[in-house]
Amino acid sequence: MRLVAISVLLLAAAAFAAARHPPGERHQTLPAKHRAYASAISWPQQGQAAFVLGNGRPAASPYEHPIPIASLAKVMTAYLILEHYPLSGAQDGITITVTAAQAQAEAQAAAQGQSVVAVRAGEQLTERQLLEALLIPSGNNIARMLAALLAGSESRFLAEMNAEARALGMDHTIYTDPSGFDASTVSTAADQLRVFQQAMRFPVFREVVSTASVTLPVAGVLTNYNPLIAEGYAGKTGSDSAAGGCLAFFTHVTVDGGQQTAVGVVLGQGDGSDTAALLAAAGEAAQQLVDFVASATRVPTTAVPGAAGGALTLPPQHGSDT
Repeated sequence: MRLVAISVLLLAAAAFAAARHPPGERHQTLPAKHRAYASAISWPQQGQAAFVLGNGRPAASPYEHPIPIASLAKVMTAYLILEHYPLSGAQDGITITVTAAQAQAEAQAAAQGQSVVAVRAGEQLTERQLLEALLIPSGNNIARMLAALLAGSESRFLAEMNAEARALGMDHTIYTDPSGFDASTVSTAADQLRVFQQAMRFPVFREVVSTASVTLPVAGVLTNYNPLIAEGYAGKTGSDSAAGGCLAFFTHVTVDGGQQTAVGVVLGQGDGSDTAALLAAAGEAAQQLVDFVASATRVPTTAVPGAAGGALTLPPQHGSDT
């Protein structure tokens, strides 16, 4: 039944995208008046990327097409949860009790080599803890638990994911699972930038993806896979052999004496299946994007190590869309 549901979603999303983007017009390009902004960016040599600085116009690498995004799919999962169950301040949100079936599913996923967070039947987890388990160590089983919490079933949650993608203008995105484990969950860097920016509207999302580690009742200490977390880049990682290294990130930069937020997404970085190597490649591509102003003016930038949200100082920017 799940395969049938996914097939229906794929056909519906494909038909919608085809209607919006006829054959020959599927690649995303930047409007002519903004191409100067994009031309200053040093795009990754492989994969694809999207980037925006402050209130400027988002720019995307040329000829983007849908590719696997691995655990970046969890950004949409977190966004939908926060849309339906918003948190503010130090609130912990709703609490769920882990079922025996969910505990068994975690063990089965772990045996398959999936990224999971250990849970135990009867364990109680708050919404905030679930978001931490979803976004910091990237628990696939947590994504499925959140899908059940919100929609009652994975198929109904997938329908919500794809409906929200259409609503956000993510016309090159198809979600076939809530975690990104399925290689059939595909998107573009430009589309992922859209949902990442939407998720960043929630302070709790920004806080969680800025956290280096967290301690949960059964799982214990869990560490953020983000290779740039100590260098002031917050965000969500994703990696596997199909998707390569992926990173949706934000950091703060100083331009003309004022602080702005740089937000970007890199997909398809590195080769092979070694997680550390793939994420290192994604981190390097992200840093190159943040350095694009320096590349254009040939003035070096200096990263300031520290907690996520630490500043990078860039030279003054002239004639930009910021």
